[in-house]
Amino acid sequence: MSDYDFPRELHYSAEDEWARRDGDIVTIGVTDYAQQQLGDVVFVELPEAGSQVAQGETFGVIESVKAVSDLYAPVSGEVLEINGNLADKPELVNESCYGEGFLLTVRLADEGELDALLDADGYAANVEERGG
Repeated sequence: MSDYDFPRELHYSAEDEWARRDGDIVTIGVTDYAQQQLGDVVFVELPEAGSQVAQGETFGVIESVKAVSDLYAPVSGEVLEINGNLADKPELVNESCYGEGFLLTVRLADEGELDALLDADGYAANVEERGG
């Protein structure tokens, strides 16, 4: 597991997205494990600001030189901002998946949904179970 970085302050979905809460705003991105498995990210399709995402539902697509994968919302809420930098620089996901390579921010609809997510240790165990 030392090959991957899973910051302890984040929440994680079993589908390889992370969530960082700041009040009722949640920033969402893909994990270090996900970006390493994908390889070089070449395109990210995200919903428009003002749209709604639902926990566990797809909200976009991430495409790499190796694969195309759906993105799943770790929490429900209204999309406040998408990372516009990804249109011209999708490689930011690889370079800084927990920073400049974030995907979007949402206004959290249900605080209880965060409790349903994994902590860093739980996510690391999930990845290990999958052979990561």
